Amino acid sequence: MRVPLIARIGALVVATTGFYTYVGQMVPQKEVQAPKETALGSEMTSGDMVKVGREIMEGKGICLTCHTIGKSGALRFPDLAGIGAKAATRVPGLSDVEYLAQSMYEPTAFVVPGFPPAMPPINQPPIGLTDQEILCVIAALQSLGGTPTVTLKTAHKYYDGTAAKKGAQLRPASSPADVAAMANARVGR
Repeated sequence: MRVPLIARIGALVVATTGFYTYVGQMVPQKEVQAPKETALGSEMTSGDMVKVGREIMEGKGICLTCHTIGKSGALRFPDLAGIGAKAATRVPGLSDVEYLAQSMYEPTAFVVPGFPPAMPPINQPPIGLTDQEILCVIAALQSLGGTPTVTLKTAHKYYDGTAAKKGAQLRPASSPADVAAMANARVGR
């Protein structure tokens, strides 16, 4: 008995769909969440800024998509381990804060030798960090091999240290607990 061509094609389609469904279920799935909204209080200490900056680096800033901390070998972008100590000596004439700010606002101004000039300015879309969020990231970077010195009032070439600039998102907070409560309220916890 001969099986009709349409039946053979149908069986092939069903078998192929079943195979890809099976393989698709074996691939681990990663749930991607929208970035957490950051609540920045005007009374934040440098230590608070380090914690918030690290959260921004891992989330909204997507820094750790390309950068690593403490890895070696073939890297996509420079490893950030020890950047707090290296930043002040990387570009002659720039302090650590100025160098780190330049690296984020104008990333192609100085490119670490051996790496491509492919980092986007993080204060513009698609990342779009605010000036205060960038200061928190600078504090987190300073803590990697150094001591954080920035506050939310720190001025540099790209930011004059006032919250009146476009994109400012400072909210009054009296303590780190208030900052945490505001952050939890914004993400619906």
